[in-house]
Amino acid sequence: MPKVAVISDIHANLEALSAVMDDARALGVEDILCLGDVVGYGPDPIACVDIIRESCRLVICGNHDEALISAPWGFNQMARDAIEWTRRVMRPRFYRWGARRRWSFLSELPLTSRWGDFLLVHGSPRNPTSEYVLPYHVAWPPPGMFEEIFAAFTSVCFVGHTHVAGVFYETPRFIPQREIEGPVSFGQEKLLINVGSVGQPRDHDCRACYLVFDEREFEFRRVAYPLERTQEKIRSIPYLDDRLAERLAEGE
Repeated sequence: MPKVAVISDIHANLEALSAVMDDARALGVEDILCLGDVVGYGPDPIACVDIIRESCRLVICGNHDEALISAPWGFNQMARDAIEWTRRVMRPRFYRWGARRRWSFLSELPLTSRWGDFLLVHGSPRNPTSEYVLPYHVAWPPPGMFEEIFAAFTSVCFVGHTHVAGVFYETPRFIPQREIEGPVSFGQEKLLINVGSVGQPRDHDCRACYLVFDEREFEFRRVAYPLERTQEKIRSIPYLDDRLAERLAEGE
């Protein structure tokens, strides 16, 4: 099996996405799978959608992609304002070249997909776009949560959504990405792997995060990028809250 990259939660951060794509190419990655949230929060939704359309073998729908096409139900005001701005700049108009193709691409994204034996979702197998599987759920899980999630796949499930990279085991337990050194071999044990976020990590590491795997092992990658450039773009757009810029440097 060739090397495959799994990315998620780009959130219209062109600088982070470009750095990750460069890193993946340098590693000899042949296929890129995207777990959604191409848009939302960030200043470059059009450029990021174009790169994802052209570069990814498979893309699934995230909750921000879904909110762009339908409505930002349940979003906080900061996220809602960002989606409304993104809709204004991306909605198809006769004078916007390529806008209809981008809109159709996002509106037709599947909620789940498979790559060999691996299940791909944005949130969780129980609720593909919206359920958060967070580290603290290991200690205080909702009734039946992990039993139902792990029953939904046979080998490995890749997720994003929380922006917190790491591995959940069926027991359950969670190992954060910062405690995982180097490549990890795939075994017989079921794994729920959160690949982290390209454009807005929330594990107190501001570097972009993604995952590379082949048939024998997987490895998390952290990639530095010029986040100050992204911050400047966010601050220059009145509809985007300055806190979206600040949190990039804080990794939260």
